[in-house]
Amino acid sequence: MSVKQAMLALLQQGPMYGYQLRQEFEERTGSTWPLNIGQVYTTLTRLERDGLVEIVEHGGVDDEGEQTDGAGERQVSYRLTESGRREADGWFTTPVPRTQPPRDELAIKLALAVTLPGVDIGQLIQQQRTATMAALQEHTRAKRAQQTDPTSVEGLALGLVLDSLVFDAEAEIRWLDHCESRLRRAAADRAATPTQEETR
Repeated sequence: MSVKQAMLALLQQGPMYGYQLRQEFEERTGSTWPLNIGQVYTTLTRLERDGLVEIVEHGGVDDEGEQTDGAGERQVSYRLTESGRREADGWFTTPVPRTQPPRDELAIKLALAVTLPGVDIGQLIQQQRTATMAALQEHTRAKRAQQTDPTSVEGLALGLVLDSLVFDAEAEIRWLDHCESRLRRAAADRAATPTQEETR
């Protein structure tokens, strides 16, 4: 997930400070991918450095003429520059590339387990299937318990996120079933193929 692109997209509504951006992001995605506030400010610093956002100060003025938030703290908001607006627009009009998929920890774990001696891959798959099934049930319950009106913009956004989580979990279960089947076939093929010593 690109936090950078999400921040730019949210700033299209107008200037916001870091905590607002985090809150907006989490509300719009149903708190599915919580953001650390440090990550938000680190991203904003990089966006400012790259000329995609600029700082706008808000609040009152203290005795030294500094902008404050009313509690004496300096408060800044960030707004998109023209370059930032073009970048956000481009994100929405460009497909998410699938040619370089993100690293999938489970696929890496299974690939390594197959190549290393002493790993009970059957148990590994069974444990993962149980965990993924529990996650699928949790996502399905969350969809049923969705408090937001599903016809509202917020309800639609949350519904789409939950649908994605359900579909991902279902696909993972199907893939685990496929892995188990392939491993059984491979074991049967190895058992049926005579070794070099047996052919001597």
